[in-house]
Amino acid sequence: MPGYPQRAQRLRTVQALGLRAGDTVVDVACGTGLNFSLIEEAIGPGGRLVGVDLTDAMLAQAQDRIARHGWSNVSLVQADAAAFDFPAEVSAILSTYALSQVPECAEVIAHGAAALSPGGRWAVLDLKVPGRTPGWAAQLGTAMVRPFAAIDEWMTRRPWEAIRAAMQEELADPSWTELFFGTAFLAAGSRQDT
Repeated sequence: MPGYPQRAQRLRTVQALGLRAGDTVVDVACGTGLNFSLIEEAIGPGGRLVGVDLTDAMLAQAQDRIARHGWSNVSLVQADAAAFDFPAEVSAILSTYALSQVPECAEVIAHGAAALSPGGRWAVLDLKVPGRTPGWAAQLGTAMVRPFAAIDEWMTRRPWEAIRAAMQEELADPSWTELFFGTAFLAAGSRQDT
């Protein structure tokens, strides 16, 4: 959407991971790879990035992005986020603008949390319905988005609540920040030591 600060929000999400050179990162529902350059800046050529997406067309565009930049440390996996087998001991996991579309989003967070190395971080940037939205504004927003997404089911399911609860249950020091007038959120946390 024109004027929406998605790049700034992606950068904030990558920064929330506290990445270091050499880290291993999984980008869940990576789409065309819009997060890759931000992650690559942090992990460098000694790190490893795994992009996961269900759609072959998205992964083809991500592969083009990888080739254009000459990144040799990025691998792509075509998989449903809910069925993805996370590699063990990953440094960080993120998902931007996609996890709320996965009905099993809470399970994805749990599986990812179990794969994190000690101190590893999970961050989710996604959209939500603002808490104090006047009815007319919610109806207008819904009408604008309806041609492009299954918004009614999404609003009924309220996946941002499931994501928030899963982050609180599965991760230590969970944080929740509402962004852009409450239309988006950034949730993050670290692996719990058990």
